[in-house]
Amino acid sequence: MAYAQTPVGDERWFASRGTGRPARRPNIVFVLADDLGWADLGCFGSTEIETPNLDRLAAEGIRFTHAYAPSPWCSPTRIALYTGRYPGRLDAGLEEPLRTRQDGNGIPHDHPTLASLLVDAGYTTAMFGKWHCGFMPWFSPMRSGYQRFFGCIDGAIDYHEHIGTLGEPDLWDGETPITEVGYFTDMISERAAEWIGEQGDDPYYLQLNYTAPHWPWEGRGDADVGARIRADFEAQDGPDSWPLLHWDGGSLAKYRELVETMDEGIGVVLDAIAASGAAEDTIVCFASDNGGERWSKNWPFVGEKGDITEGGIRVPFILRWPAAVDGAQVSGEPHIMLDWTATLLDAAGTVPDPVYPLDGPSLLPWLVDGAAYPDHDLYWRISSQSAIRRGPYKFVRNDRGRARLGNWPVRPGRFEHLYDVTVDGREAADIARFHPDVVDELRRALDALNDAMLAYPSEHPGLPRQATPASPAVGQAD
Repeated sequence: MAYAQTPVGDERWFASRGTGRPARRPNIVFVLADDLGWADLGCFGSTEIETPNLDRLAAEGIRFTHAYAPSPWCSPTRIALYTGRYPGRLDAGLEEPLRTRQDGNGIPHDHPTLASLLVDAGYTTAMFGKWHCGFMPWFSPMRSGYQRFFGCIDGAIDYHEHIGTLGEPDLWDGETPITEVGYFTDMISERAAEWIGEQGDDPYYLQLNYTAPHWPWEGRGDADVGARIRADFEAQDGPDSWPLLHWDGGSLAKYRELVETMDEGIGVVLDAIAASGAAEDTIVCFASDNGGERWSKNWPFVGEKGDITEGGIRVPFILRWPAAVDGAQVSGEPHIMLDWTATLLDAAGTVPDPVYPLDGPSLLPWLVDGAAYPDHDLYWRISSQSAIRRGPYKFVRNDRGRARLGNWPVRPGRFEHLYDVTVDGREAADIARFHPDVVDELRRALDALNDAMLAYPSEHPGLPRQATPASPAVGQAD
């Protein structure tokens, strides 16, 4: 399948109908997986995992092969999607991932979001699943424009016991903690489908955030696994011991089960959209919040979650909107997820708040009018790395130590590299010396963007540092 980077079977390269936006404002359903690898869907080349519902979604829409998360970490990506702005513009976006539970460390209540702007435009909004953009009692989806919420506040949840990363209950209906029996993936799928069935003629926006296939590695029949993880946690004493971490768990087969159960739930939601009679006028987007981890398949890219290599930030992305775009299409145009904030607002017929300008362009004219693709820089920054992509070129600055080869000695950063990621997704051939003008141009652009972001605090846990007698190395090569 050529790793599904080009049209396969009946697919063809994207071409707009050129007929403009439909008369009816679309419903919007945005589905996020958690730590899903680029090649973990059948339509993106998986040979092990069966995803018939997402494959069907792709067959009825567009597969984007150069789609990127705004961060290789989950909470900064979510902050970027909801605000339409780089995560480094908010204090909460500097944590990778967000763990500090305090006032002032989340999406500010007065900051416009995709949800709040759509509410102002007459949309009904809801979120089911994972929030991870600030903790209760200070932050919740209900304070950022979502009128209905059911799910977890934290970045991970036990699928059966519904506890968060501190071992405390983390299942919420609105801002009310609840206790309920059920497998989390199924619970949010069923509630999302039920909510869709309750909607009338007014447009709606649904954000459906799975925790699958994030650890802990628990399928529907693994209700006893959480107790063992907790027992292991109680027996340990160290900074890497959390009540949900599952270092010794999982397998390729279990990972497959998590992904396939999520796909099954997405099928329930797609059936609800079809049953409502509104499928033609509903935009459905699917993506992963960042690259895959541990059991995932990121091939043919190098790296994984937590790294701004392609494996950490390039994600599967699917769009279906039958009223506006034809199905069975593929696009290799590079975009970043916060571009969709601008695009969805545009599709809904509304505009961003001028006080909080968006960092991405609307892709709508390209999608529906036949306009030229809006070429624009893509940008990433975490505490130890930053990068910018312009056209085929990706300029990377890495402040982490690394070995040139195998067990050669680790050299301290900083390193700067240039890759053509249209042909070198493994980022193995540094072509910087062949394109000094491109390097200089992208270096200046990267510096300007980095300077425009909030500074990381000096005590940030992700900043590279060598090991000391009192603490381990951080950000060093494995």
